[in-house]
Amino acid sequence: MRTLNIRHMPDPSSLRDSTQIIVPRRALDGLTGSLCDRFTLTVVETDDHYRLIGSPVEIKAASNYLTRNGVAVA
Repeated sequence: MRTLNIRHMPDPSSLRDSTQIIVPRRALDGLTGSLCDRFTLTVVETDDHYRLIGSPVEIKAASNYLTRNGVAVA
């Protein structure tokens, strides 16, 4: 008898959490340029926030950088 190994697809929200950071625009005052220089990110601007999109590795590194610079990342 063969046993099937069934893989479940990950929850899309967990993938989004590892590939994006959403922060208020005012939180990145003075840091936007250095973020783009240090990390490979796509920055999407809206009226009140930035959405930083990248690979899980880049997002983790950018999140650590923001935290070290006093930006609260949820």
